[in-house]
Amino acid sequence: MKYDFDRVIDRRDTESIKWQAYPRDVLPMWVADTDFESPQPVIDAILKRAQHGIFGYPERPASYSEAIIDWMRARHGWDIKREWIVNNPGVVAGLILAINTFTQPGDKIIIQPPVYHPFFHIVKNNGRQIVENPLREENGYYRMDLADLEKQIDSRTKALILCSPHNPVGRVWTKDELTALGEICLRRNVLIFSDEIHSDLILRGNRHTPLAMISPELADLTLTFIAPSKTFNIPGMFTSALIIPNPKLNAQFCLTLENMAQGHGNIFGMIALEAAYRHGAEWLAQMLEYLQDNIDFTIRFFNERIPQIKVACPEGTYLLWLDCRALGLDQQGLRDLFLKKSKVALNDGSIFGVQGEGFMRMNIGCPRSVLQEGLERIERAVNGQLSADTCT
Repeated sequence: MKYDFDRVIDRRDTESIKWQAYPRDVLPMWVADTDFESPQPVIDAILKRAQHGIFGYPERPASYSEAIIDWMRARHGWDIKREWIVNNPGVVAGLILAINTFTQPGDKIIIQPPVYHPFFHIVKNNGRQIVENPLREENGYYRMDLADLEKQIDSRTKALILCSPHNPVGRVWTKDELTALGEICLRRNVLIFSDEIHSDLILRGNRHTPLAMISPELADLTLTFIAPSKTFNIPGMFTSALIIPNPKLNAQFCLTLENMAQGHGNIFGMIALEAAYRHGAEWLAQMLEYLQDNIDFTIRFFNERIPQIKVACPEGTYLLWLDCRALGLDQQGLRDLFLKKSKVALNDGSIFGVQGEGFMRMNIGCPRSVLQEGLERIERAVNGQLSADTCT
């Protein structure tokens, strides 16, 4: 079937964080969920289950794991085994459980900023030390600084949280980059917690490589976090899967799940995951084409009409990393420009680390008309700011 991603769906008064966090005159283009209706097979599966009318404690059927196995094989060429799959309520929750399972208070955990901001909180709030291995930026393109990474590791460094694909800069790491990273972690006995929640949102000409697929040795030290939530716009289902090939690590994590009573899951999340992985490929293919057109439209708009803001062309995700440094505003000035003057809510770049100061993150996972409205609001605000600066 042909899906209509141009259709504008009113999300106000639907318990949506994205749409209820700001006044009604603000256009939300921030938190990472899209404004696209989920695939029809997912909706149908949830409705069918709801019609049964009894919602007791759920148990995952064999078909649930099989759907994950088949999806990973078809989508990424990775053959995983059923016993590797561990269930957890969400990627961030799973990362917290992993931190508490495999590290001790005071241990060091590496992150690579500018990076998904909860990484900072979950490390610090659980009594571990943050070690920053910042990405290197060259003309809007980001690379890992592997020489710096190796220097940062000492005897207290126990894990690295990898964001792959990277949020917010939009890199899809190549197999060579991941191999080089993995070799350092192998030499220094550092576990890798690989957040691959955006792994299905790969844009034109790029390919995602699951890090644990590269070699048995890397699989042995990697925990791979996946979920259909970003891909099929079902984050409110709070359902994800964790792939742990190493049987010892797998057993340790499962014990933590048991001790925390976190292994049961959400019945509708389970239904949605299986339906999405079984029947969502057609929807996803169409959505990725629409996203690519949105990205092309946005980059062209900034280049032609707001050249003071530079956009890094993403290789994955539906998030754009806007370089606003040429506007000459401090971070508070940027916040005021976008939220108060343009009435567009974006993510403040500084929450992704000090490396994000002067940047903003924009979610373009929305109908084209909504995207155009947001861009035109930003254009008017920037032109107003430039006129005010000239008068001053």
